[in-house]
Amino acid sequence: MRLRLVPQETSFDFFSKWRIWLGISALMMVVGLASFGLQGLNFGIDFRGGTTVRTESTTAIDVGLYREAIAPLELGDISITEVFDPTFAEDQHVAMIRIQAQASGEAISGEVIETLQTTLDAVAPGIKFVSVESVGPKVSGELVQTAILAVVLAIGAVLIYIWLRFEWQFALGAVVALVHDVVLTIGIFSELQIKFDLAIIAALLTIVGYSLNDTVVVFDRVREN
Repeated sequence: MRLRLVPQETSFDFFSKWRIWLGISALMMVVGLASFGLQGLNFGIDFRGGTTVRTESTTAIDVGLYREAIAPLELGDISITEVFDPTFAEDQHVAMIRIQAQASGEAISGEVIETLQTTLDAVAPGIKFVSVESVGPKVSGELVQTAILAVVLAIGAVLIYIWLRFEWQFALGAVVALVHDVVLTIGIFSELQIKFDLAIIAALLTIVGYSLNDTVVVFDRVREN
Protein backbone atom coordinates (compact mmCIF):
# COMPACT_ATOMS: atom_id res chain seq x y z
CA MET A 1 0.00 0.00 0.00
CA ARG A 2 1.62 3.21 -1.18
CA LEU A 3 1.24 6.52 0.59
CA ARG A 4 -0.41 9.13 -1.63
CA LEU A 5 -0.20 12.74 -0.49
CA VAL A 6 -1.97 14.20 -3.54
CA PRO A 7 -5.11 12.69 -5.09
CA GLN A 8 -4.84 11.06 -8.49
CA GLU A 9 -7.10 13.70 -9.97
CA THR A 10 -7.09 17.22 -8.55
CA SER A 11 -9.56 20.01 -9.05
CA PHE A 12 -8.91 23.13 -6.98
CA ASP A 13 -11.14 26.11 -7.63
CA PHE A 14 -8.62 28.85 -6.90
CA PHE A 15 -10.81 31.61 -8.30
CA SER A 16 -14.00 30.93 -6.39
CA LYS A 17 -12.91 33.28 -3.57
CA TRP A 18 -11.01 35.78 -5.71
CA ARG A 19 -12.81 38.77 -4.23
CA ILE A 20 -11.79 37.75 -0.71
CA TRP A 21 -8.13 37.18 -1.63
CA LEU A 22 -7.91 40.41 -3.61
CA GLY A 23 -9.49 42.24 -0.68
CA ILE A 24 -6.97 40.77 1.78
CA SER A 25 -4.11 41.61 -0.56
CA ALA A 26 -5.35 45.19 -1.02
CA LEU A 27 -5.77 45.59 2.75
CA MET A 28 -2.21 44.36 3.38
CA MET A 29 -0.88 46.84 0.81
CA VAL A 30 -2.78 49.70 2.45
CA VAL A 31 -1.43 48.73 5.88
CA GLY A 32 2.09 48.45 4.47
CA LEU A 33 1.91 51.85 2.75
CA ALA A 34 0.43 53.44 5.87
CA SER A 35 3.22 51.97 8.01
CA PHE A 36 5.83 53.18 5.53
CA GLY A 37 4.32 56.68 5.57
CA LEU A 38 4.01 56.88 9.37
CA GLN A 39 7.16 55.21 10.70
CA GLY A 40 9.26 54.60 7.60
CA LEU A 41 11.94 51.94 7.35
CA ASN A 42 14.55 50.93 9.89
CA PHE A 43 17.56 51.77 7.75
CA GLY A 44 20.80 49.96 8.45
CA ILE A 45 24.31 51.38 8.46
CA ASP A 46 24.47 51.30 4.65
CA PHE A 47 21.77 53.98 4.42
CA ARG A 48 22.37 55.95 7.64
CA GLY A 49 26.12 56.40 7.41
CA GLY A 50 28.71 55.43 9.97
CA THR A 51 32.24 54.16 10.45
CA THR A 52 33.84 51.02 9.06
CA VAL A 53 36.83 49.55 10.91
CA ARG A 54 38.99 46.83 9.34
CA THR A 55 40.69 44.77 12.04
CA GLU A 56 43.45 42.18 11.84
CA SER A 57 44.64 39.75 14.50
CA THR A 58 46.43 36.45 14.97
CA THR A 59 43.58 35.16 17.12
CA ALA A 60 40.61 33.40 15.53
CA ILE A 61 37.64 35.74 15.24
CA ASP A 62 34.62 35.07 17.46
CA VAL A 63 31.85 37.43 16.36
CA GLY A 64 29.87 36.74 19.54
CA LEU A 65 32.79 37.73 21.79
CA TYR A 66 33.45 40.83 19.72
CA ARG A 67 29.81 41.88 20.00
CA GLU A 68 29.68 41.23 23.77
CA ALA A 69 32.84 43.28 24.29
CA ILE A 70 31.57 46.22 22.22
CA ALA A 71 28.02 46.25 23.65
CA PRO A 72 28.90 48.19 26.88
CA LEU A 73 30.24 51.06 24.74
CA GLU A 74 26.67 51.75 23.56
CA LEU A 75 27.63 52.70 20.01
CA GLY A 76 24.26 51.78 18.53
CA ASP A 77 23.81 49.52 15.54
CA ILE A 78 26.93 47.42 14.91
CA SER A 79 27.66 44.93 12.13
CA ILE A 80 30.60 42.50 12.44
CA THR A 81 31.69 40.39 9.46
CA GLU A 82 34.66 38.06 9.16
CA VAL A 83 36.60 38.45 5.92
CA PHE A 84 37.95 35.39 4.11
CA ASP A 85 40.62 35.48 1.42
CA PRO A 86 42.77 32.61 0.09
CA THR A 87 45.78 34.94 0.11
CA PHE A 88 45.62 35.41 3.89
CA ALA A 89 48.19 33.66 6.05
CA GLU A 90 47.04 30.95 8.44
CA ASP A 91 47.33 33.28 11.44
CA GLN A 92 45.84 36.28 9.64
CA HIS A 93 42.26 36.87 10.74
CA VAL A 94 40.46 39.90 9.33
CA ALA A 95 37.09 41.37 10.32
CA MET A 96 35.00 44.34 9.22
CA ILE A 97 33.21 46.23 12.00
CA ARG A 98 30.62 48.77 10.91
CA ILE A 99 29.25 51.24 13.46
CA GLN A 100 26.31 53.55 12.80
CA ALA A 101 26.76 57.33 12.72
CA GLN A 102 26.52 58.86 16.17
CA ALA A 103 24.07 61.57 17.16
CA SER A 104 26.89 64.09 17.67
CA GLY A 105 28.36 63.70 14.20
CA GLU A 106 28.85 61.61 11.12
CA ALA A 107 31.56 59.36 12.53
CA ILE A 108 32.82 58.16 15.89
CA SER A 109 35.64 60.17 17.43
CA GLY A 110 39.29 59.18 17.72
CA GLU A 111 38.90 58.64 21.45
CA VAL A 112 36.10 56.15 20.84
CA ILE A 113 38.27 54.35 18.28
CA GLU A 114 41.05 54.00 20.86
CA THR A 115 38.56 52.74 23.44
CA LEU A 116 37.17 50.28 20.93
CA GLN A 117 40.65 48.93 20.15
CA THR A 118 41.46 48.57 23.84
CA THR A 119 38.18 46.74 24.41
CA LEU A 120 38.74 44.32 21.55
CA ASP A 121 42.35 43.77 22.60
CA ALA A 122 40.99 42.07 25.73
CA VAL A 123 39.31 39.34 23.63
CA ALA A 124 41.81 39.33 20.74
CA PRO A 125 45.27 40.24 22.08
CA GLY A 126 47.39 42.22 19.63
CA ILE A 127 44.47 43.23 17.41
CA LYS A 128 45.26 45.94 14.88
CA PHE A 129 43.00 48.49 13.23
CA VAL A 130 44.24 48.37 9.65
CA SER A 131 41.89 51.06 8.39
CA VAL A 132 39.11 53.30 9.64
CA GLU A 133 36.71 54.82 7.10
CA SER A 134 33.63 56.97 7.56
CA VAL A 135 30.51 57.24 5.40
CA GLY A 136 28.48 60.41 5.83
CA PRO A 137 24.74 60.99 5.42
CA LYS A 138 25.26 62.45 1.92
CA VAL A 139 26.78 59.22 0.62
CA SER A 140 24.08 57.21 2.40
CA GLY A 141 21.40 59.36 0.76
CA GLU A 142 22.93 58.63 -2.64
CA LEU A 143 22.79 54.91 -1.83
CA VAL A 144 19.07 55.20 -1.09
CA GLN A 145 18.46 56.95 -4.41
CA THR A 146 20.55 54.37 -6.28
CA ALA A 147 18.69 51.49 -4.62
CA ILE A 148 15.29 52.96 -5.54
CA LEU A 149 16.50 53.56 -9.09
CA ALA A 150 17.68 49.93 -9.36
CA VAL A 151 14.26 48.58 -8.39
CA VAL A 152 12.41 51.01 -10.68
CA LEU A 153 14.67 50.20 -13.65
CA ALA A 154 14.22 46.46 -13.04
CA ILE A 155 10.43 46.83 -13.09
CA GLY A 156 10.65 49.06 -16.18
CA ALA A 157 12.76 46.47 -17.98
CA VAL A 158 10.17 43.82 -17.12
CA LEU A 159 7.42 46.04 -18.57
CA ILE A 160 9.27 46.35 -21.89
CA TYR A 161 10.17 42.65 -22.01
CA ILE A 162 6.62 41.42 -21.39
CA TRP A 163 5.27 44.00 -23.83
CA LEU A 164 7.53 42.69 -26.60
CA ARG A 165 7.08 39.03 -25.66
CA PHE A 166 3.29 39.07 -25.28
CA GLU A 167 0.94 42.06 -25.41
CA TRP A 168 0.73 45.41 -23.61
CA GLN A 169 -2.17 44.16 -21.47
CA PHE A 170 0.05 41.34 -20.23
CA ALA A 171 2.85 43.84 -19.55
CA LEU A 172 0.62 46.01 -17.37
CA GLY A 173 -0.59 42.95 -15.47
CA ALA A 174 2.98 41.78 -14.90
CA VAL A 175 4.08 45.18 -13.59
CA VAL A 176 1.09 45.39 -11.26
CA ALA A 177 2.02 41.96 -9.89
CA LEU A 178 5.66 42.98 -9.42
CA VAL A 179 4.73 46.25 -7.70
CA HIS A 180 2.35 44.28 -5.48
CA ASP A 181 5.11 41.90 -4.38
CA VAL A 182 7.66 44.67 -3.75
CA VAL A 183 5.22 46.92 -1.88
CA LEU A 184 4.06 44.04 0.35
CA THR A 185 7.65 43.11 1.18
CA ILE A 186 8.63 46.70 1.99
CA GLY A 187 5.45 47.04 4.06
CA ILE A 188 6.39 44.02 6.15
CA PHE A 189 9.87 45.44 6.78
CA SER A 190 8.32 48.76 7.78
CA GLU A 191 5.63 47.27 10.03
CA LEU A 192 8.04 44.95 11.86
CA GLN A 193 10.90 47.49 11.76
CA ILE A 194 13.34 44.89 10.42
CA LYS A 195 16.73 46.33 9.51
CA PHE A 196 16.73 47.53 5.90
CA ASP A 197 20.15 47.56 4.18
CA LEU A 198 21.75 46.83 0.82
CA ALA A 199 21.25 43.08 1.28
CA ILE A 200 17.48 43.72 1.36
CA ILE A 201 17.72 45.62 -1.93
CA ALA A 202 19.34 42.53 -3.44
CA ALA A 203 16.48 40.47 -1.99
CA LEU A 204 13.89 42.79 -3.55
CA LEU A 205 15.55 42.42 -6.95
CA THR A 206 15.52 38.65 -6.44
CA ILE A 207 11.79 38.80 -5.70
CA VAL A 208 11.30 40.74 -8.93
CA GLY A 209 13.20 38.05 -10.82
CA TYR A 210 11.29 35.10 -9.38
CA SER A 211 7.96 36.90 -9.76
CA LEU A 212 8.79 37.62 -13.38
CA ASN A 213 9.61 33.95 -13.98
CA ASP A 214 6.22 32.84 -12.60
CA THR A 215 4.45 35.53 -14.60
CA VAL A 216 6.06 34.50 -17.89
CA VAL A 217 5.17 30.83 -17.29
CA VAL A 218 1.54 31.65 -16.52
CA PHE A 219 1.17 34.10 -19.42
CA ASP A 220 2.71 31.60 -21.83
CA ARG A 221 0.16 29.01 -20.74
CA VAL A 222 -2.66 31.53 -21.11
CA ARG A 223 -1.51 32.34 -24.63
CA GLU A 224 -1.43 28.65 -25.53
CA ASN A 225 -4.98 28.15 -24.27
